[in-house]
Amino acid sequence: MYALYSKKRFLTILLICFSLSQFIAQTEGFATNLDNSKTYYKTFGKGEAILIINGGPGMNSNGFEYVAKKLATQYQTILYDQRGTGKSTLKELSSKTITMKAMADDIEALRKHLKIKKWTILGHSFGGMLASYYATIYPQNINKLILSASGGLDLGLNEYVGQNIQNRLTKTEQDSLSYYSTKITNGDTSKATILGRGRALAPAYLYYKKHIPVLAERLTQGNSRINALVWEDLQRIKFDCKPQLKNFKQPVLIIQGMQDIIAQKTALQTQKVLPQAKLVLMDKCGHYGWLDAEEVYFKNIFDFLIQ
Repeated sequence: MYALYSKKRFLTILLICFSLSQFIAQTEGFATNLDNSKTYYKTFGKGEAILIINGGPGMNSNGFEYVAKKLATQYQTILYDQRGTGKSTLKELSSKTITMKAMADDIEALRKHLKIKKWTILGHSFGGMLASYYATIYPQNINKLILSASGGLDLGLNEYVGQNIQNRLTKTEQDSLSYYSTKITNGDTSKATILGRGRALAPAYLYYKKHIPVLAERLTQGNSRINALVWEDLQRIKFDCKPQLKNFKQPVLIIQGMQDIIAQKTALQTQKVLPQAKLVLMDKCGHYGWLDAEEVYFKNIFDFLIQ
């Protein structure tokens, strides 16, 4: 009896390992950009290509491996570190090297490097803004577009997002955020201080507080200099994708939580502009659908991809 059980258990483990191998196994490398900087990337799975653009700006792609592996059960997924972040190399950080145009051109250089004719793009948060911008320049290279808790097609979020963050924090959390932010401003960039700030800020982005430790750690991975340079460029170019995207004909999925710091009016505006857009609003869900509403989030994405 024990021998039979052991054999069955071994076969079960073997089958699980085999089924996971297609997306746990990965390739990685570097693509060369127009200015000879390098973009680090890694891929999971096989099939139609999906590029995942993480949020930030100024963050690496590490926090999106779970999403990449989940989608890689049926597709080839690609993660990459945006210029100057993670393992991507850049000689200097300046207003000349950190621009939306350069970041969009990096995405295009990666597509060519991987010899992908067309791909689906999933952009989360700021990544949705960058994906939208890329779509205004290289629409012919996109199969489908997924805007996950996207910051929108223009800079309208600046009018309310700061207040929304404050509104979703308790008085204690607001005080902690102010305390740690002041320490950082005064030069204390220790891991403990940055993590303290992350723990104070994370609740604003989540519906279920059990995910705070994971998100707090993620929030330590940002580069504030890159973040500032990107927002400066967005202001400089008067970021507004609406005029160009009115002619974007590919299918679009807009998906975000009803309790997101990104207001529903931003998603509704995007849906109005994009003629082929489908909007999904998830209840009991903040800024990270795969954390707060995992089943609903991935079901809607997979359903959209097979249409």
